[in-house]
Amino acid sequence: MSLSPSQNHRKQIRDKSNFLIFFILHITLISCKFQLQTNSQKDSIINLFLIDLLSNQLSATELQGVVRKKIGTLPNFIPGSESDSMEKIALGNKLFRDNKLSSNHVQSCLTCHPLDGNAAGMDRQSTSRGTFGQIGKRNTPTILNVGFLPFLFWDGRRDTLYNQAIDPFINPLEMSLPSDTELLTRIQNDPSYTSFFANAFPESPSPSIHSIRLALVAFERSLVSKSRFDDFVESNVRALENYEIEGLRIFLDVGCNNCHTKNLLGGSQFSKLDSKYSYNPNDFGRSEFTGNPADDFYFKVPPLRNVALTPPYFHDGSVPSLKEAVRRMNQYNLNRTINDSEIELIVSFLKSLSDKTKIN
Repeated sequence: MSLSPSQNHRKQIRDKSNFLIFFILHITLISCKFQLQTNSQKDSIINLFLIDLLSNQLSATELQGVVRKKIGTLPNFIPGSESDSMEKIALGNKLFRDNKLSSNHVQSCLTCHPLDGNAAGMDRQSTSRGTFGQIGKRNTPTILNVGFLPFLFWDGRRDTLYNQAIDPFINPLEMSLPSDTELLTRIQNDPSYTSFFANAFPESPSPSIHSIRLALVAFERSLVSKSRFDDFVESNVRALENYEIEGLRIFLDVGCNNCHTKNLLGGSQFSKLDSKYSYNPNDFGRSEFTGNPADDFYFKVPPLRNVALTPPYFHDGSVPSLKEAVRRMNQYNLNRTINDSEIELIVSFLKSLSDKTKIN
């Protein structure tokens, strides 16, 4: 929700006041520390401190402007969510968590996309297991911010949440129901759903595949994360530590944002695997959906929001740590080679992309 002009003005005044308080506190500390020195010495030290502080502030402000242009800000609401009532979201949440909607009544959407506590919408497994122990061939992506994505799955085979919503229930490698008819029958035969559908869809309270899709979409569109990086981009240049800001500079300088684009920092294009490391040669990526051999081994570039909370990495979950993931990208896909210290700084920046309610 955007601020009114008066709210924005008050916010600007508050930010400036906080910054002045920050100045005064530091000046006071310096004055106490050097009280035995001459007045000229104290003045010199304070002046140097203020010059350095102002320089850092200006530099961070300039970077903030660059980031707004190159990356942009993440909206508070996913497009389409304005039509999502709390009742639809509640129904979607119930469907998402219901393990009775799998073939053996054990697995739910939440199994592979945990959200409670410090979980960030994926199960931290290399590849997930289905209802009967079937092993999938791809890493589970986070479901946080999923409504902002232009296409879904590693191969981009779905272009909307609505089209995707039923897939996991009837996928033989996931919840393994024989058909969407079986899904609907189970919901119709469960009296606990009656009031939920009546509240969410008062004009047509009988469950349908259409209303199931709409409810799941409403719930998934409610999953928007906000990070300290967002605070930095939107208004507060002091939301990030200096080393995180330096990591952001390197991230932009070496061209990470050439692939990890826009406000999700990824998720909007496909990239071909490098040949330096071995991957499953039987997973052809996007071409399995398009049927075009030119798309062989192309996979969606993942968004980087909450990336520190979602190991292991890459489409097959073969990379255990964020540092190793950055190191691999450094070896074949950046503007210049970066050293270990720079990798650490980039990792520090990436941690600032985590939702503020979670702990890295």
